[in-house]
Amino acid sequence: MTALPIESALPELRRQLNERGSAVLVAQPGAGKTTRVPLALLDAPWLAGRRILMLEPRRLAARSAARFMASLFGEEVGQTVGYRVRMDTRVGPKTRIEVVTEGVLTRLLQADPGLDGVGAVLFDEFHERSLHADLGLALCLQCRALFRDDLRLLVMSATLDAAPVAELLGGAPVIESGGRVFPVETRYLPDKPEGRLEETVARAIRRALAEEAEGDLLVFLPGTGEIRRVEALLADRLQTDRGRIRILPLHGNLPQDAQDRAIAPSEPGVRKIVLSTSIAETSLTIEGTRIVVDSGWMRVPKFSPQTGMTRLETVRVSLASADQRRGRAGRLGPGVCYRLWTETEERTFAPHGTPEIAEADLAPLALELAAWGAADPGELRWLDEPPAAAYRQARELLTQFGALAPSGAITPHGRRMAELGMHPRLAHMALRAVPLGLGPAACALAALLSERDAFRRVSSAPSPVAADLRLRLEALLRHGRSGATGEAAPAYSGMTADASALRRAAAAAADWRRALGLSGEGGREPDVDACGLLLALAYPDRIGQNRGGGRFLLSSGRGAAFAETQTLSSAPYIVAAELDDHGAESRIALAAPVDVRELERTFPERFAEESIVEWDRSTQSVRARRRKRLGAIAVTDVPLSKPGGEETIRALLDGLAVEGIGMLPWTGAARRLQQRVLFLRRHDADWPDWSDEALERTAEEWLAPHVAGIRSRAELQSLNLVSVLEAALPWEKRRRLDEWAPTHLTVPSGSRLPVDYADPEAPSLSARLQELFGWTETPRIGGGRVPVTIRLLSPAQRPVQVTRDLANFWRETYFEVKKDLKGRYPKHYWPDDPMSAVPTNRVKPKP
Repeated sequence: MTALPIESALPELRRQLNERGSAVLVAQPGAGKTTRVPLALLDAPWLAGRRILMLEPRRLAARSAARFMASLFGEEVGQTVGYRVRMDTRVGPKTRIEVVTEGVLTRLLQADPGLDGVGAVLFDEFHERSLHADLGLALCLQCRALFRDDLRLLVMSATLDAAPVAELLGGAPVIESGGRVFPVETRYLPDKPEGRLEETVARAIRRALAEEAEGDLLVFLPGTGEIRRVEALLADRLQTDRGRIRILPLHGNLPQDAQDRAIAPSEPGVRKIVLSTSIAETSLTIEGTRIVVDSGWMRVPKFSPQTGMTRLETVRVSLASADQRRGRAGRLGPGVCYRLWTETEERTFAPHGTPEIAEADLAPLALELAAWGAADPGELRWLDEPPAAAYRQARELLTQFGALAPSGAITPHGRRMAELGMHPRLAHMALRAVPLGLGPAACALAALLSERDAFRRVSSAPSPVAADLRLRLEALLRHGRSGATGEAAPAYSGMTADASALRRAAAAAADWRRALGLSGEGGREPDVDACGLLLALAYPDRIGQNRGGGRFLLSSGRGAAFAETQTLSSAPYIVAAELDDHGAESRIALAAPVDVRELERTFPERFAEESIVEWDRSTQSVRARRRKRLGAIAVTDVPLSKPGGEETIRALLDGLAVEGIGMLPWTGAARRLQQRVLFLRRHDADWPDWSDEALERTAEEWLAPHVAGIRSRAELQSLNLVSVLEAALPWEKRRRLDEWAPTHLTVPSGSRLPVDYADPEAPSLSARLQELFGWTETPRIGGGRVPVTIRLLSPAQRPVQVTRDLANFWRETYFEVKKDLKGRYPKHYWPDDPMSAVPTNRVKPKP
């Protein structure tokens, strides 16, 4: 066995695990930690013949590590060394080392919280910080605290911030090991790239082939779509090199034999270009790799608690990930790394990636914790606690499904959901489908939705990929009947079926049918037309009503639309199984049509009938409708001929709040009454506030009793607003109103003149000067507190003087005014003593 750098650290590691029970191992790429550490612990005294579980974040790495370790024993996988990954288990009664993916560890812990027969759990590549890794470590820590103080825990990584992990493990020692990394020359772009990412990557690959005469290329791309497009570009432009260059994709959706071909050594005389997602960042050694081309991007899921949706975002890699990728070129000899960004851009890269727990859909985590018996995440120890908003939304969803009781405890239905190992939405769908006779269809649909989409766009096809899930289910059924290994479904709208994805989905569907006790229904095929009804079980918040142009209103209240015209664009109702969270309208990727009448027959409790009586601004009237709702969707909406009186009044008052107090029939008399009360309130707070704002705010108190039967603005005009307002005043205040704020005053000439209350600070009376002769005292109102402002007019009714002190006017000012007016109005009466003169409303007083 070839010596590896990790071996110098193994004695210390064994000692610390023996004495302390836990440790953190930081080992550089190429050190050999993944395959040598488990083997080195097999004969540890504390293991006492028990098994070692080693977690790998990816299925490909788990299988590869298990096969390599088994080969060192000269054995097949499943003897001393085995693995457990989703839908693929190779272990036997003699297995001592089990390499498992992280979801498998959770299932093992839920089935046996004490992990009987397990002596150590190793967390490999922990720096990837997957949700299941964080959960697995939290559960293992509680397992050790409650049941197994002898359980050894080891966290391993190449690019890990070790101190927080060591603290979480109770002050565990940190052991470091160098790696076997050869020099790698790093080449940056001189300028920021322009144009499509795939074109930039294809140019960099051709440049690397020209500059480096030897070695295979490992190319990192964000996802499978970019891999296919780069593959097509290279196939077109490397025609002369066919036979000497092989282009091989590598991602988690490939069948195992295709993955094996990508990581196997090249044939003599052939150079290999491996187009990979971030699956090849860690744990794998791809034979022959000497050149890395790093696009600098990766695709990660991000969940929004506000919308309940997960979107895939293409984001910049962290510096740690970029270094991991670069290190792939130096595993077997000196290498070269082409970084498709500038050195200046690199200064903006984050040091480490964001833990998945901070951005993921936490419904699976919340269900696992409920099944574990933890009422709150705070009962466990975490490196990063689940975000409160996302966790709260997850528990609300589980409660809606009946998986959690109002107390927060898991229900029998929730426990069955957890046992199935599906996403909670799909588990709820499968369990509820059984009594409807749709169990087989639900299992097939859950399997399809648990895989990446089995249909893909053919690069040369102009048509959009159809979003109809029924086509996928038909392909799955055809695949199952024919056992086809090529294209399992005919081309449809530019699509072919991915046989490997269908093969995995078929196996998962069979497993779930057995788990639901449906294995005896082997001859019964799933009902393709039940897709929409089943999706409504899993996604009750994503039932959509067509509102034209391929746009839909979802039952959650959000909008959604197809990016391109689809056969489903004209469906009256759909259920969206996959959609993003971008913009005001999410883009629908997968959906199925549904008959709303069938939904109502099957789930009558989801529908609610309501009478809607509301103000309609367009008609300026109360509009009454009877609606049947499914969440935010109005399934039916018909006129309501006889709405309730109180509802009508409430809607009319709502209209007043919208349109404003000017909607009422304000006559001059009504405004004057309002002004009189406002005048009295200005000087006595015991009087009501009749400002427009206050009247609008309190309309329910003073207006509502008078508008029964009125349904429009036009009908409101028949109201006698003076009577309505007067009715709002108690009798005593109505009496005082006339006394303290009279509408008119009788002047010395005998004329009865109106008082103007427009200015509540200074109510005024306008009168011709001759009518006031002999009026020595200014009249006072407001209970004698406020003098009336007198506006003195000429015989032609033009203002000549304003005063609040008549006596002073007669004494001081009258004679100056008299001179002016007598010259202009010589026929009128201008006495020398106005205080004793006879007042008149004529030219001269009667003799």
